[in-house]
Amino acid sequence: MSGYRFDVFLSYRRAGTVLPWVRNHFHQMLVKCLTDELDRKPEIFIDVDRIPVGDYWPDVLAEAHSRSRLLVAVWTPSYFGSHWCVAEWRSMRQREVVFGLDKPLNGCRLVYPIRLKDGHRFPADAQRSEHWDMKEWNVSSSSFEQTPAYVGFERKVAEIAEELAARLDVVPEWRPNLPILRPEPEPAHRADVPRL
Repeated sequence: MSGYRFDVFLSYRRAGTVLPWVRNHFHQMLVKCLTDELDRKPEIFIDVDRIPVGDYWPDVLAEAHSRSRLLVAVWTPSYFGSHWCVAEWRSMRQREVVFGLDKPLNGCRLVYPIRLKDGHRFPADAQRSEHWDMKEWNVSSSSFEQTPAYVGFERKVAEIAEELAARLDVVPEWRPNLPILRPEPEPAHRADVPRL
């Protein structure tokens, strides 16, 4: 297989309220909003749906990451405490260097950060990066859809999808051997809880 398979790789820490927020709200709304923006069905990699039982999850994640055009990183302090999440983020930043997209004012960054929690404990380079602030809509409960705030959440995700669609149009062609970092040493295999 050659070329891209996914439009977006969702990178997030499966801890605290992040997993239910991503699963219950963000992923579903992003699929809907990207569907509105694209002339085809969007392909979004999210580990809760895409890793078959019995597969070695580090390899599945690395393959999906290498075949994804963009990385949407859901930033929390715990994200930066995960060696796997940081490796995903840094891999895509290295890919920006390979493609020559790491220059200031470049319109096609491959990392699209979303801040879900307070950023004071983020690494310095993350603190300097522009990001979408989603703290106002950080509600993991499924009942969030029934609140008036959900309308604002939908509008915000629609704006994100519009920007992602514009970036998807200009992502450079896929190349073999794009950088994929893995934390060293690899944590013990736990298929049910990747990237903790």
